[in-house]
Amino acid sequence: MTDISPLRNNAGHIAFRAEDRARRSIDTAMSVEPDVLRTIFTRFDAGRIMAEAKALDADAGCQAGPLAGLMVSIKDLFDEMGQVTSAGSAILKDAEPASRDAEAVDRLRAAGAIGCGRTTMSEFAYSGVGLNPHFGNPGNVFDPARISGGSTSGGALSVALGIADVALGSDTGGSVRIPAALNGLCGFKPSQSAVPLDGAFPLSQSYDSIGPLARTIAQCSAVHAVLSASAQSPQSRENLRVGVAGGVLTEGLDTQVAADVQRAIEILAAAGFALTDIDLPMLEGFGNVNRVIVASEAHRVHAGRLARMETEGDPHVLRRIRAAEGFAPHDESDARAQRASAIAAFSAQAEKYDVFIAPTLPTVAPLIADVETDFDRLNGLMLRNPSAINFLDGCAATVPMHAGQPLATGLMIFAPGGNDWTVLGFAERIEALLAS
Repeated sequence: MTDISPLRNNAGHIAFRAEDRARRSIDTAMSVEPDVLRTIFTRFDAGRIMAEAKALDADAGCQAGPLAGLMVSIKDLFDEMGQVTSAGSAILKDAEPASRDAEAVDRLRAAGAIGCGRTTMSEFAYSGVGLNPHFGNPGNVFDPARISGGSTSGGALSVALGIADVALGSDTGGSVRIPAALNGLCGFKPSQSAVPLDGAFPLSQSYDSIGPLARTIAQCSAVHAVLSASAQSPQSRENLRVGVAGGVLTEGLDTQVAADVQRAIEILAAAGFALTDIDLPMLEGFGNVNRVIVASEAHRVHAGRLARMETEGDPHVLRRIRAAEGFAPHDESDARAQRASAIAAFSAQAEKYDVFIAPTLPTVAPLIADVETDFDRLNGLMLRNPSAINFLDGCAATVPMHAGQPLATGLMIFAPGGNDWTVLGFAERIEALLAS
């Protein structure tokens, strides 16, 4: 398991304690305007963070962990013992505190990571833009007037601003990759079954997955190894057989994304990767399939609180959940059958390639004001490409490809489920090439 402990990266002649790293995170948070900080964290308890760091410094066993001293922010849908899990909703703010950590959180702490605040999110994780009427709208790190992306909105900002090293996020239709790409970060959505969902507030248990946002793929890989209790496998191929996805995943690209994708393709070709333009015909109708399955499952999760959501919830989220009330009796079973067929077709097509690439998102971050007036279209646009991979039950990473441009864009590297380490291994190679 890769060791990225920041307490052991100085060749033995310089030493830092977990307490030192916690203090730096707290100082960085204190330098952020309070009104902005409130849009990033639902709870940031400096005393709790310092106590956890001091406990780590006193525990030789935890100090030996591969993530010892790593500051990890926790999305507010993961249980933490003694903390209320609000899932970004005012409706749950008075719920009973969790009696234990979520399995993912427990694994991070056992590896020596330090919890670094609970981050804001789209209410119940049900949007890709990151707006939240209860906690406010985190702005993009490159332009505060633009969206952060969701639903792991606060998590992305916690890393982009240097408060946390890594953010623990969830991804049902892009909620790790969207905010990572829009804020110039790396993110990884693993195979849906790779990380246990125990203690994570559900949106759609057919699609929910748990993954990290960080500055580098190497950090994402080390955290994924802990979350999935798996070991990184070496890559056996030097030259990557890449399917360059077209079709719906490249429709409507804005000028910067189109230019950045073309530059990325040219760099990979020059590096010796075998690139082949391909289509993914099994994606036909995938948006409606996702809508039916996710809304149906979300409606079952929230059935007992829909009345309260009418007066206390995000109306955009409520409308998406209530869409399930208009489905025909056979719609969900038909959608599941179509998805199963598409997953099988994608797996068959993938036998010819190591990974596939596509723009993570078709545009740079929209303005918050534009999203507030045109929510459905722009939310759908942000979700389109990432959610296609969830539909295919795939795994995917996003790496920055904007090369110093004023707004960030991301390149998505993906493959069928079960190929997590292949995707991460080649994403790290591609990340290095695009940054050079």
